[in-house]
Amino acid sequence: MNAVFLLLVVSAFLTAAWHQVNAPTAEASAMDALSSAMIESAGGAVELALGLVGVMALFLGLMKIAEAGGLLTILARLIRPLMVRLFPDVPAEHPAMGAMILNMSANMLGLGNAATPFGIKAMQELNRLNPCKGTATDSMVLFLAINTSSITLLPTGVIALRASAGSTDPAGILPTTLFATLCSTLVAIIAVKGYRRFFPVGEPSDESVTEQDATQADSEISLGEGAGVGYPTWVSVAALLAFLLLIPLTVLYGAVISPWILPGLMLGFLLFGVARGVPIYESFVEGAKEGFQVALRIIPYLVAILVAVGMFRASGAMEWLVGLIGQFTVLLGLPAEALPMALLRPLSGSGAYGVMASIINDPAIGPDSYTGYLVSTLQGSTETTFYVLAVYFGAVQVRRIRHALAAGLTADIAGVIGAVAAVYYLFG
Repeated sequence: MNAVFLLLVVSAFLTAAWHQVNAPTAEASAMDALSSAMIESAGGAVELALGLVGVMALFLGLMKIAEAGGLLTILARLIRPLMVRLFPDVPAEHPAMGAMILNMSANMLGLGNAATPFGIKAMQELNRLNPCKGTATDSMVLFLAINTSSITLLPTGVIALRASAGSTDPAGILPTTLFATLCSTLVAIIAVKGYRRFFPVGEPSDESVTEQDATQADSEISLGEGAGVGYPTWVSVAALLAFLLLIPLTVLYGAVISPWILPGLMLGFLLFGVARGVPIYESFVEGAKEGFQVALRIIPYLVAILVAVGMFRASGAMEWLVGLIGQFTVLLGLPAEALPMALLRPLSGSGAYGVMASIINDPAIGPDSYTGYLVSTLQGSTETTFYVLAVYFGAVQVRRIRHALAAGLTADIAGVIGAVAAVYYLFG
C-alpha cells in the first residue's frame, strides 16, 4: 500500500507540474486545482465516515444478534460434511476443522472481525499437523485460497456504504456478489488442486510439536457448542441445493426481491434472536458500539486514499489513464474508472475501500450506475489476498507458501470476471 499511495501522489504531482509549466497562463492553475482537491478530499473523507457511522452501527448490531443466537454454529454444522471431503488430510474431529468451518461461516455473513481470529486459530491447528514446519501444507493452501475468495452472503459493509452514498437500492449487489464469489471460490479450489503438482512439499521437518504449539495465543477462542458435530448429510445437501437456487432466483427476480431484503433482514434477525432467547436490544447495542468504532477507525485510511485519488483525478492523470486504456477494457465490460479498484483490491482492503467510496460518491458516477454497481460488487466479492496470506502465514511462521499466492490471484481474476459478467447482465 505504501507503493500505491506514493505512486498516486507522485503521478498526480508530476502531471500537474507538466500542465503548470506548459500552460502557465491558463485561467485555472493546475497546482491550485491540486491543492483544492487535497483539502476537499480530506474533508469529504471525514464527512463520508461520519455519514457511515449510523448505517454501520445498524448492520453490526443486527449481526451481533445473529452471532449471539448461534447462527455461526448452525452454519458450521451445515457445511461440515463438505469440509471433511475438501480436507481429507485433516481428521474430522480435529480442532482445525472446527476453526476453519467457523472462519468460513463468519466470512459468509460478512463478520470479518470474527473471521480473522478463527482463521488464525485454524492455521495454528493446521500447523500442528504439518510435518514440514515453515512450509505450507496442501490443507493450509486450500484453506487460505477459499478464505481469500470465500462466498459472501451478506456484504454488510458495502451495503452500508452504498446506503450512505444515497443509493436507491443499496442491497442490489447481493445477486452479483453471490455469483462473483461463487465463481472465485470454485476457481480457487480447482487452482489449488491443479497447481500443487508444480509445488512439492519437500522433506519432513525434524521439528517436534511442543506444548507451546498446542496452546497458541488464540486457544481461548471458543469454537461454539456443537460446532464439531455436523448435521446428517442429507440436511447439508438440501441446504447446499437451496443455496444454489438463490443464484438464479436473485438474477431473475433481483429487481423484485431487493426492496424486501433490508426490512426482511432486520425482521428476520430480530425474530431469530427472540427464538434463540437472545436479549436482542442489549445485543444490538453491543454490536452497534462496535460498528461505531469501526466507522471511526477507517477515517485515517479514507483520508489517505481519498486525498491521493483526488489528487490523481484533479491533476489530469486519471483522465489520461482512462483515455489510454479505457477504449480496450470497456469492450470487456470493465470501465477504466473501475480498473484501479480491480487492481488494488488484492493488495489493500482499506485502499480499495477508499477507491470504491471515491467512485460511488462521485456525482458523475454514483452508486447506482453500472460502474457503481461493479466496484461495489468487486469490493464485496473479493478479499485482500496479500493481507490474508501475510497475517495467516505469519501467525505460524510459514515462509514457503508454495502455490497459495498463485491460487489466490487466480481466484481474484475469476472473481473480477464473474463480477463483470453478473453486473453487465443485470445493470449493463
